Amino acid sequence: MDGVPRVPGQRRSVSPAETAAPAETADPAETAAPAETAALRFGVLGPVRAWRGDEPLATGSPQQRALLAALLLREGRTATAAELIDALWGEQPPPRALAALRTYASRLRKVLGAGVLVSESGGYAVRGPDDGALDLSAARDLATEAEKARGAGDLGHAREALRRALALWDGEALAGVPGPHARAQRVRLEEWRLQLLETRLDMDLEQGCHAEAVSELTALTAAHPLRERLRELLMLALYRSGRQAEALAVYADTRRLLAEELGVDPCPELQELQRRVLRADPDLAEVPGPVERPAPAPVRPAQLPATVPDFTGRAAFVRELSEVLGAASGDGSRVMALSAVAGIGGVGKTTLAVHVAHQARSAFPDGQLYVDLQGTGARPAEPETVLGAFLRALGTADSAIPDSLQERAALYRSVLDGRRVLVLLDNARDAAQVRPLLPGGAGCAALVTSRVRLAGLAGAHLVDLDVMAPEEALALFTRIVGEERVAAEREAALDVVAACGFLPLAIRVAASRLAARRTWAVAVLAAKLADERSRLDELRAGDLAVKATFELGYGQLEPAQARAFRLLGLADGPDISLAAAAAVLDLPAEETEDLLESLVDTSLLESAAPGRYRYHDLVRLYARACAERDERTPGERAAALSRLLDFYLATAAGVYAIERPGDRLVDHLAPTAYPGLAFPDRHAAQDWLYAEAHVLLACVQQSARGPALARAVDLLWAAKDLAESGANAKQYEVVALALRAAAQRAGDPGVLSRALTTLTNVHLVAGRFREADEQARLAMELARTAGDPAPHCWAANDRGIIALYEGRNAEGEGYLRQAIESFRADENLAGEASALCNLSRIHLAMGQVTSAVELARRGIAIYDRLGHALRGANGRYALGLALTGQGRLDDAVERLNEALEVFRDSRQRLWEGMTLFRLAEARLAGREPAGAAALAEQALAVLRGIGGEWRRGNVLTVLGRALGALGQTGRARACWQEALTTFDRLGSPEAADVRLLLSPAAVA
Repeated sequence: MDGVPRVPGQRRSVSPAETAAPAETADPAETAAPAETAALRFGVLGPVRAWRGDEPLATGSPQQRALLAALLLREGRTATAAELIDALWGEQPPPRALAALRTYASRLRKVLGAGVLVSESGGYAVRGPDDGALDLSAARDLATEAEKARGAGDLGHAREALRRALALWDGEALAGVPGPHARAQRVRLEEWRLQLLETRLDMDLEQGCHAEAVSELTALTAAHPLRERLRELLMLALYRSGRQAEALAVYADTRRLLAEELGVDPCPELQELQRRVLRADPDLAEVPGPVERPAPAPVRPAQLPATVPDFTGRAAFVRELSEVLGAASGDGSRVMALSAVAGIGGVGKTTLAVHVAHQARSAFPDGQLYVDLQGTGARPAEPETVLGAFLRALGTADSAIPDSLQERAALYRSVLDGRRVLVLLDNARDAAQVRPLLPGGAGCAALVTSRVRLAGLAGAHLVDLDVMAPEEALALFTRIVGEERVAAEREAALDVVAACGFLPLAIRVAASRLAARRTWAVAVLAAKLADERSRLDELRAGDLAVKATFELGYGQLEPAQARAFRLLGLADGPDISLAAAAAVLDLPAEETEDLLESLVDTSLLESAAPGRYRYHDLVRLYARACAERDERTPGERAAALSRLLDFYLATAAGVYAIERPGDRLVDHLAPTAYPGLAFPDRHAAQDWLYAEAHVLLACVQQSARGPALARAVDLLWAAKDLAESGANAKQYEVVALALRAAAQRAGDPGVLSRALTTLTNVHLVAGRFREADEQARLAMELARTAGDPAPHCWAANDRGIIALYEGRNAEGEGYLRQAIESFRADENLAGEASALCNLSRIHLAMGQVTSAVELARRGIAIYDRLGHALRGANGRYALGLALTGQGRLDDAVERLNEALEVFRDSRQRLWEGMTLFRLAEARLAGREPAGAAALAEQALAVLRGIGGEWRRGNVLTVLGRALGALGQTGRARACWQEALTTFDRLGSPEAADVRLLLSPAAVA
């Protein structure tokens, strides 16, 4: 017998009489049940129950409920008489067990109605309930949905799906049901429930709901004291709530309980968690078959095309459309229309509609009409022609069919009045083509597919069909190719469906090619599809071709639409904003928006969000192929991308100027021919920069060749805030490395010096000081060769701060004085202020505290005069350090808090985390270890994933000192030991100081 988790049934020897097929004439109810209209529902996650609609059904005695439960858990598969007897009575069945089984089955047939409990193959099965009619199936679907959502990163959706799944339990599963099978299933279903609960709680913690989870976990661990996973989650929730001592106490209690009750130690995972809690591991803080209906009377017409035998997935859409179609059969029903505008050509609109229509046939016993309206063809079907065909199919004589469209439509509605007919209008061009074909009365329904969103159909229920989920796509591929071949090369199969963009038509074409070539490995097809240049040509099998589907839509575009479609496809990046698209097309924003929205209406473009647009991957490839084929000269394609690069560079330069008033870098950037956006304030500028981060960096990487390289490098430099924000740091680094390689190939010393300057900043942010110094050294040399002051100034400034970090203070002072002179020669006051503040830190490290305070104040004065809020915060950061060194702790804390506010407001995670660290140092110097520890913990949380190991090691050192002052010497030593390991690995001079802290004398 099967349930969740699936387990095999127990077997035993039975007599031949017991294994005989159930009597087929046991009850006349099998052949003469009353017609039922309401759907059946069943429950096993609690007492075994059944409902018809909202009316509960009497499921009989405990043994009869045990039979129903055993069959429901088979989920439509047949159970033999021997298996059922074994399930109900185990090894010692009563003498007349088979007769009793037949009696229970007969009684259940009377309750459930005809065609539900069926006899076949020497056994019984429950057939017919819709998907989700069994609460266990619904719970499994929700759990699968949660798993998919979690895999896609949508934890909110995943948590909600698991919450709904768990809410289906109504007490103990199979409550009151006797028999060994029920007992085994109860245990397994309870285990599954606890697993789901643990998963949901795990996601609660991932989303930061630590405090909320503590109370629930406390109750659960009390109810299940030996369940170590719950103990582990409770420890983690307490730790993330800042209650480390309690977390460790949970471990101690668990270890004692396991030793007393089972004589074992905690599991390795729990032991590891305890160790990680003890050493304050920062990673711990890291935080989704149909009901059988009475046979319809013979009807005419029955025009639906055959449904595909390998229809896969789309369960939510099938349910949604089936519910709306089902409502059409009752009083007060309305016409329903389906529009798949979000689904491009090949997304499976017709396949879905035909499948749903077949499932709904029994609700429309008076017939089903179908027509392909040829909406994507050169000659769409004329409504009067379609109406003539429909009227003839409905039994109207040719002589009675009028000539005009209006008269035919009126007669069509009259013929359908009082009848229950489903009309499937496939491939509609627009709403005007559809309106005359819609039934007019209750009881009928129309299901419409179109590449255009038919918002003009009043009262229509609109559905946007997207590409398949990865799991659905792989399942469709597997059904066509075969389980054995896919199982042997699962990764290659995933590559194939991904290359198909999860588009059903593309998957079907690719799978059909592979199925027809038995000697091909899946990896062969994956390799062919990996080449974007030939991918569309490879997606062809027989008369099926993805490119041909796209050609139908492209061929209907007006010239301006076609140009927009081609040129926008040239740009890399996940999507594109309206303003950027206007730059590509060289058109006003209003005209651009009209064109883009018209492309959305034709399904060749998707609206990712208000003001943002994107292509499906295969449609983008097709658009680029059209650009190469149809643009008159290659120069137009290059000009479009050049305008896009100009737009981003001009706008990013504007953001840089707002963030850093007085900084002359913007005067040294390459000139642009296309204007950028203007912003009312720095907050709006920052919002744009971070919103456009992915597409801006994609534009930079795409432009890393030819004459655009210099502008691409300047754009990356102007967008340097992205390197310090944390969220975009990795992508920024990848692009910076690509630009360096491109500049090296180009052999232009000026461009290469600028590329190296951006890469220096990347390494500085990541704490890779040796690499940063080498890039800065080369940048200075090349800048001198090229006579370019901007990279020379900033590289010298960077080398000064790198020398500070590495303890080479005298050398660093030399670099910074050189930077000050260079900035002054360039009349770059903001750069001069930066070098002064950095020199302040060098003097502080050299013990020249008074000079350090004075230099920082000079830098701040320049920043304030320029209105430079962000870098003024860097000046206040430097002054806070100097004041701390001078012992003026209150003033130091005030300056650092001022800096912290600006860094947070500017989304500068690196500097936010470092300022928290410096505040911790100041609090510790003021003998406030508790406050220092809290600030250090905050710094560790903020710096997670940015700043590098060296900065983390410094924070851990201060945290350990604060904890030591609080008497938590064990945890303090754990922090210092981790810091020492880091410093030793990096070869940092700070390792010596940490060794002193770890020495017995220091601890004593």
